[in-house]
Amino acid sequence: MADLKADFAKAQKDVKTLTQRPDNNDMLFLYAHFKQASEGDVSGKRPGMLDMVGRAKYDAWAKLSGSKPDAAMKAYIDKVAALLKSHK
Repeated sequence: MADLKADFAKAQKDVKTLTQRPDNNDMLFLYAHFKQASEGDVSGKRPGMLDMVGRAKYDAWAKLSGSKPDAAMKAYIDKVAALLKSHK
């Protein structure tokens, strides 16, 4: 568990070193898995129709409801590793 948290923290730092911005789907994936790993299931109201970015982020996070934080951390770490290979 401690290793997973350390790897998660390292992935958070590593993602900031990307030289190219990932596409929107990858960004939503990272956002949703980060939030699920750090805060758990989605909370609050879904943003309104005019807040398209907020709504997309909320929906991506809501899809992960019920998943375990450890699984979200692992998915986040794996995605960052893949992005480091393709976006450096």
